[in-house]
Amino acid sequence: MSFSALRFGTAGIPISTADRNTLNGIKRVNELGLGAMEMEFVHSVNISKESAPLVAEQSKKSDVTLTCHGQYYVNLNSKEPEKVEASKKRVLNAARIANLCGAYSLCFHAGFYQGMEKEKTYSNIKKQMEEITAILKKEKNPIWVRPETTGKPTQFGDLKELLQLSSELENVMPCIDFSHLHARTNGKFNTLEEFKSVLNQVEKITGKDGIKNIHAHVSGIAYSEKGEKHHQELKDSDFNYKALLQALKSFNAKGVVICESPNIEKDALLLQKAYG
Repeated sequence: MSFSALRFGTAGIPISTADRNTLNGIKRVNELGLGAMEMEFVHSVNISKESAPLVAEQSKKSDVTLTCHGQYYVNLNSKEPEKVEASKKRVLNAARIANLCGAYSLCFHAGFYQGMEKEKTYSNIKKQMEEITAILKKEKNPIWVRPETTGKPTQFGDLKELLQLSSELENVMPCIDFSHLHARTNGKFNTLEEFKSVLNQVEKITGKDGIKNIHAHVSGIAYSEKGEKHHQELKDSDFNYKALLQALKSFNAKGVVICESPNIEKDALLLQKAYG
C-alpha cells in the first residue's frame, strides 16, 4: 500500500461508537474525521474468516486504513519449544485474518530476553520470523509483519534490533512505538533532535520506503527506571508529542499513526489537529 499522507487513528473501536463492533467502529472513525483504525487482536483474533471480507468492504467504503495488533501471548524466544510454536501460530493467524480484513500491517511484541545475551535472543527471534514470513509469502499474503519497539528493557525490541531485522528479512519493518522508546530509556527520545535521529536511522536502514510506509504508535505514558508502567492521556504525560509531529513533518513521513492513549479518539484527534 502506498500513502499520500500521514493518517491518524485509534487503537481499537472508538469509545464513542454506539453499537460496539468492528464495522461500526470503522464507520465511527470516518465520522470523527480520522483516517485509520487498529484492530485489536491482543487477547484473541476476534474476527472470523467469514466476516473478514465485510470488514475489508467497510474500510474501503469509509476510506479508513486498517492495521492490526497481534496477541500479547507471543514469545518467539521462549525456552519452551511448544510456546515458540504456539507464538508463531498466533502471529500467523492474526496475519491471515488481518489480511482478509484488508489491513496492510500487523504489529506485535516479539519476545523477551529471559536472561539471554541480546545476540542470542536476536538470532532466535530472527529464525522464527524467517519461518513466519516464508509461510506468508507462500500463501501470497502481502501484509507487513512488524515487531514493535517495546517499553521495557527486559523485552526484545529496541530500535536497532528491529531495524536490523527489517534489513535482513523480506516484508518486515518495525512498528515504532515512540512512547515505548521514551519509556524504555527512562525519559530519553523526547526532543525534536532525538525524534529526528530515530527517523534518520529508519531512513538509513530501510530507505525512503521506511519513511513513506510508517506504522507508529503514540500515547501518553508513565514510566520508571524499569521502563513502561502504563499508558496515559497525552495531557497527563511528559511525552513531547508536538516535537514528534514536527519531526514526522520535516521528514514528510507517510503511513499510519495509531493513538493508544486511554481516550483513543480524543488524543488521536488532538494529534491530527496538532499535525495540521
